Amino acid sequence: MSKSILIIGSLNMDMTIPVEELPQKGETILGGSPSYIPGGKGANQACAAGKLGGRVAMLGKVGRDQMGRALKENLAAAGVDVSHVEETSDAPTGMAVIYVDKRGSNSIVVIPGANGCCDRAYVEANEALIAAHDIIVLQLEIPYDAVFAAVRLAKKHGRMVVLNPAPAPDSLPDEVISALDYFTPNETELARIAGMAAGSVREAEAAGKRLVEKGVGTVLATLGEAGALLVTREEARLVPALRVDAVDTTAAGDTFNGAFVTALAEGTPEAEAIAFANKAAAISVTRKGAQTSIPTREELDAWQPPRP
Repeated sequence: MSKSILIIGSLNMDMTIPVEELPQKGETILGGSPSYIPGGKGANQACAAGKLGGRVAMLGKVGRDQMGRALKENLAAAGVDVSHVEETSDAPTGMAVIYVDKRGSNSIVVIPGANGCCDRAYVEANEALIAAHDIIVLQLEIPYDAVFAAVRLAKKHGRMVVLNPAPAPDSLPDEVISALDYFTPNETELARIAGMAAGSVREAEAAGKRLVEKGVGTVLATLGEAGALLVTREEARLVPALRVDAVDTTAAGDTFNGAFVTALAEGTPEAEAIAFANKAAAISVTRKGAQTSIPTREELDAWQPPRP
């Protein structure tokens, strides 16, 4: 049986608006008809793990409203255990407003809502749930002190910890960095947290090495079209991305993370787990939306990349 996964993080309803070009500072533009799609980095990663066959549970908060119920129902349909997702009357369900241009690039504004109530006390009250799962996956769309508390509790119980540092802070406490088994930034997040450029593969490798020297077990940086860069004390290895025509890159990174931990949970070797995650992410960018773009395991197994 595969290892169990607990994803602690955000649940949002995404309002996606198609535009010709992303708006510039001070610019007013016209958009197409909005669509409402379940999202949130935590929920996206849980959805990906669930659709791809992982044994996954979600810990987070939604408002006591129709959007919150819809988010929980959608995750449950993807195979995620949502019995620990709490409905709160203190805030509405979180939202994200996403502008997607004709090339598939996006710009996102996140409204935390109930995610802001996913605090340290809530995480600490669920210590037994953390202890009961093998792999703990976190992002940074809930309060930082809750994330840091989850990292400490996971390490206390000897669990694997995966942190996807999005949205990226300027820095992370050394005690948190040194507790991470896997650190999965994109190139922008890697540059900000490492405090150095990461625009090229060589620069990203140097930035990853800096974080490994601070105690991270493995840095796995997603570099867009270049692929995924694995950095450990012993090696740096680039696993190329699959070439596809992108329609919408929303949740591509979340799909990658959910797929990667699902493969790890099944005992897949690291390099194969990265290739599995690359494939899932490649499929996701050929579709619109966040959780709607994530493939099922059957779709992933049957999919073949287009010929060059």
